This record gives sequence, C-alpha cells and structure tokens, in this order.
Amino acid sequence: MNSAPWLLVIDPQRIFADPSSEWCSPFFPPAMENIARLAAAVGPERTLVTRWLPTADRETAWGDYYRAWPFADVSPEDPRYELVEAARGLSAHPTIDEPTFGKWGSQLAQRVGWEQNPRTHLLVTGVTTDCCVISTVLPAADAGVRLTVVTDAVAHSAAENGPPALHTMSLFPPQVDLRSTDQVLGGA
Repeated sequence: MNSAPWLLVIDPQRIFADPSSEWCSPFFPPAMENIARLAAAVGPERTLVTRWLPTADRETAWGDYYRAWPFADVSPEDPRYELVEAARGLSAHPTIDEPTFGKWGSQLAQRVGWEQNPRTHLLVTGVTTDCCVISTVLPAADAGVRLTVVTDAVAHSAAENGPPALHTMSLFPPQVDLRSTDQVLGGA
C-alpha cells in the first residue's frame, strides 16, 4: 500500500486563467508555478487533475446558476473548459470531470484507492480557493481523508476571498492542514 501523497490539481482550466473570462483568477499564474513544482516532485502517477464541466441538470438550482453566468453555459467541449497548457501532461491519468464545484466523490475516491487505503493523503491545489477547492476539501475531510491545502498553489477568485476560505479550512484539523509549497517539498 503506497503511503505517498497524491497531488490533486483542481480545475486548471482556461476559463479560470484567461484574462478575458469573467471567472479569471488573478492568482492563477503563481499558483500554477507552484503546482508544477509539486507535480515534478510527486510525479505523474501520483498526480490527478480535475475539470468542472457545465453538465449539471438545468431543472435544478444549476439552471439558476447558468442564468446568472450565461457565458459559462456552453458545451463542455468548448475550448474554455480545456486544461491550460501548463496542466497538460501533469498526470498519467485521465481527468476527473465533474459537474459540481466539489470534486470529492466516487470518481476521485476510486482513483486514489480510498476503499483500500484509508490513510490516503491529498495535497490539494488549484482554483478557486473559495469555491471548488473548499467544496472539495470539506467533504473529503468529512470522509476522513488527510488533506494538505497548499496555500500558495491555490488561486482565489479575488484577494478578499482567499484568506477567509483558507481560514475556514484551517478550522478542520487534524484532517486538514495548511502548508506552503516550500513546506511540503521540504518535508516541514
């Protein structure tokens, strides 16, 4: 049973990186640099990448969501949902595609072998800290997963939104730990 951590890269997609997108995170480029450093250390076999895709049922509250954000209500094959160039090739596995903000679910649990290894540890990175990251971390913590949120490898939607999201996640020790890229790579 491999006890090395998995690197989880949440939604490194063009829609969150492109300056012309309404959902562009100004913190995406420096986060992606740290994600690349972590991926190089962990390796492609222990790196997983997710994508948020607009495939939720429009009869639910997701219909209201897409009416509020019509620019995002396009085909999942639209180029804005592609991975950014820097994220391609980080993982040896297919992307985990979900229509939900949170990515903890049966696909991710199965991919990391949660049933066989309840000591699974995820290094959580990606975009955005205050949406898809926090909504992945909290259910995974509830399930009993060990999580390290890599604070300089997550991208906030806006400067004022990141610190409260990180603070909220810090309230869930020992399941959730917050560390910088240097602390993770240095073993601190």
